[in-house]
Order: sequence, then structure tokens, then C-alpha cells
Amino acid sequence: MDGIIILDKESGVYSRTAGARVARLFGEKKFGHIGTLDPMATGVLPIAIGNATKMIPFIEEHNANRKEYLFGLRFGIDTDSLDITGNIVNTNDKIPTVQEIGDACKKILGWTEQVPPQFSAVHINGKRAYELARKGEQVEMKPRPITIYELEYLGKKGDEYNFRVVCSRGTYVRSIVRDIAKLCDTLATTSYIRRTLTNGFEIKNAHTLDFLENLVNNDGAVGKYLLASDCALGDIPVINLDTKAAEFYKNGGFVKTDEKDGFVRVYCDKEFIGIGRTENGLIHPKRTIKTKE
Repeated sequence: MDGIIILDKESGVYSRTAGARVARLFGEKKFGHIGTLDPMATGVLPIAIGNATKMIPFIEEHNANRKEYLFGLRFGIDTDSLDITGNIVNTNDKIPTVQEIGDACKKILGWTEQVPPQFSAVHINGKRAYELARKGEQVEMKPRPITIYELEYLGKKGDEYNFRVVCSRGTYVRSIVRDIAKLCDTLATTSYIRRTLTNGFEIKNAHTLDFLENLVNNDGAVGKYLLASDCALGDIPVINLDTKAAEFYKNGGFVKTDEKDGFVRVYCDKEFIGIGRTENGLIHPKRTIKTKE
């Protein structure tokens, strides 16, 4: 089977591990996750399986760039990973007021640069930053371009302070927590992260691994939860080919078109056959979806 499952990832599971478990449910070896989530984080993790994996770069490039997270923090604690799974490196007794928290959120809103955490997947001299951090090596993390569109304080429950953020791709929630604490002149660490929106995929349409695995174990129709490979290609224009032109295209041929230069979604008789790029009046195949026999 080819398609995309919107997974509601549980905490404690790596994104790749979750993807492999989903792929096995559909009898597929080939899979990929659209974006990634920290092991401690939960929420929306789209998993492409089979030929749908060919669409991942186009989904990430052409679908909505905004992501939404719910997250919590605990003041007075600083950890090496910026979350509760890390080692405590410092503590204090300062708990900011609601006014101070609100002011910090306002200052962060609209930020266009952010310093990633030491424990992150950023490449440093050919290695992931988290690999160096685990060895105790301190490296300079350079600011990266991001945007914070919305950031609101949702209130306190126990010793946990809750927030919602809408941000661009590449934003680290753990860095937002670090920066809220810094602006409040105190310390904080991330207590939970839950992604509710990414690349147009919403939490309301997501399914847990337990649900999908129980469905398969009880001979349920798991296939009805599999979305089409072309379900999240954003505003890429559509081109329909006749049968003869489609066969030529699927075998690597360039097909004439009046469409302006750029990426296009290519169909034949409502069947999605891939992504092409138009250049000088010709459609060049880029990623082709061939029907499985």
C-alpha cells in the first residue's frame, strides 16, 4: 500500500521507530516521517509509506509551513537537554508573576532567529549536536531563522505552566522555554511537548499506534485510515495527461504543456502519477508513482 498515516505519536518513542511500526502494519518496508518529534514529545507525526515517501520533500516544501504545539514548563530547574528527561544542572527559587510571563511571550512573538538547544539534530562539523552533547562537548550553536506567529500563556496546573505556540519549521519548543525563563530572569525546563499541527496535518485526524495495531490484530480495515499520496501537496498546480502521454511520461519522457515553469502534480484519468517540473514548455518527470501490479 502507498499513502500517509497521521500518527499521534506517544512519548518515549523515536520518530523512526514509530514509522517502522506503522509501515509493518501495512506490509511495507519503505517509509519516512514528515518532520520529526523528540522522543519525549507527543502528537502529530505524518508517516508516508511505500511510494508516498517520494512526496515527502514536496509536502515539506509546498504545504503550510506553520506548526502548532502545546507545551508545559517548570520554573526553577535547568537541565542539560532543556527538558525533564535531562540532568539537572542548576536550580533557583524564583517563580515569575503572570505579568512577567505575559511580557516574555510578547517579546518572543515575531522573533526571526533562535538558538537551537545543545541536544538537537543540528549538524556541527558533520555530526549531530546531540551526539557531541552526550559526550560532554560544548559547541557554539548559531542562531537560525525562524518565526513565532503566536505564543500564549494558557495558565498553571500544579507546578506546570502551559502554553500554545504557532511557529515556523525549524523552531525548537525547548529553546522557547529557555528564552521565556531568561526573559523572566529565572530558570525553566520543558515538561511536555504536544504537536497539534504540522504541514497541514491536524491532531483531530491522528491515530495512535495502539489503535492501529489493535485494529490489525483484530482483522480491522486499517486501510481506510491511509490517506492518498497526493493529499498534502499544497498549492502545486495540477496537469491531466491522456493515456498515451501518461505512459510516455511515466517512462521518463518529456511532455508538452502550456503550464508556466515550476512544479506540477501530474494525473491521468484521476490517477496521481507523480510530480513533474515544467521548463520551457515541457514537463520533466521528477518523482513518478507507478501503479503496483
